Amino acid sequence: MSKLREMQEKMQEAQDNLAHIKTSAEAGAGMVKVTVNGKKQILSLDIDADLLNPQDKEMAQDLIIAAVNKALIEIDDLAKDQMQKVTEGMIPGGLPDMSKFGF
Repeated sequence: MSKLREMQEKMQEAQDNLAHIKTSAEAGAGMVKVTVNGKKQILSLDIDADLLNPQDKEMAQDLIIAAVNKALIEIDDLAKDQMQKVTEGMIPGGLPDMSKFGF
């Protein structure tokens, strides 16, 4: 039971730490930059002034979506690595793929 409690505490700690993991991604050769954390929250969004032209609205939208999606993919990988480090040696065979459960 103590092992289970210890594992639960470490898993909770790892999830709490996800807010501190950050990654940034860009699209359009840096015209759009986004930073997200491990809880998949957008922390910052930087849009080049050239994209703020109303005539470029669709391109700006596409670049924002591309940058956000890229950052979310990267943060998933970082979060998975962190969770594996926390549970290393505690779960025989390693940590299962938690992405199908939203982690």
